[in-house]
Amino acid sequence: MLNKVVCDIGISVDGYVAGPDQSIDSPLGGGQADQLHAWMFDTPEENQAEIDRIVAAGAFIMGRNMFSPGRGEWDLDWSGWWGEEPPYHGPVFVLTHHARAPLTMKGGTTFTFVTEGIHAALDQARAAAGDRDVAIAGGAATVNQYLAAGLIDELRTHIAPVTLGGGERLFDRVPPLRLDLIGSRAASLVTHVSYRVRR
Repeated sequence: MLNKVVCDIGISVDGYVAGPDQSIDSPLGGGQADQLHAWMFDTPEENQAEIDRIVAAGAFIMGRNMFSPGRGEWDLDWSGWWGEEPPYHGPVFVLTHHARAPLTMKGGTTFTFVTEGIHAALDQARAAAGDRDVAIAGGAATVNQYLAAGLIDELRTHIAPVTLGGGERLFDRVPPLRLDLIGSRAASLVTHVSYRVRR
C-alpha cells in the first residue's frame, strides 16, 4: 500500500501562506506573516496534537523557496533557515533546478536535492518513509503543484486569524477540488481544519 501523502500548512483568513516581499530577513514576507505560525511557538501545549502529527511523517518534500532565498546556483554555505538542527529529524527532499550533493544535519535531518520534478521527489520520499506518511511541507508553489497533480491525500490547514492582503496564495492555479471535511478544532491563535482530497 502506498504511503498517505499529507500536507500541513499555515494560512491566513484571506488564503495566503506567505506575505509579500519575502527576503532573507523576512522569509515569510511582510505584514503579519509572522502570525501564521505563532500558534506553534506561543501556544504549543494547546496545539500539541497537531504539532505531533506534523512531525510524525517519515519523509518530507519542500520547494527550494522554503529551503533557501536563492534562485540560481547554490550558495554552498547555506544550509536552511533552521540552524544546525532542523525540526524534521528525517529525510527531506528539496525540489530544485540546480543539482547539489545531499546535506546531512544534526538531529537526523538529511536534505536531498531533486532536479527531476515532483513525481521523482515523491517516489524518493515514499521509499525513504517506510510505512509512514509523506508530508508536503511547502511552500505554496510546491503544495499547489502537488494538489494540481492530484497527489495529496489529506490537506490540513491551520488558519491564523489575520489577513495578509497579498503574497503566496494556496490553491493558486489549482483546478477545482472536492474536499471532504474530516476534522476541525478552534484554538486561541488558530483554527485547525482538515480535509480528505477526493480523487
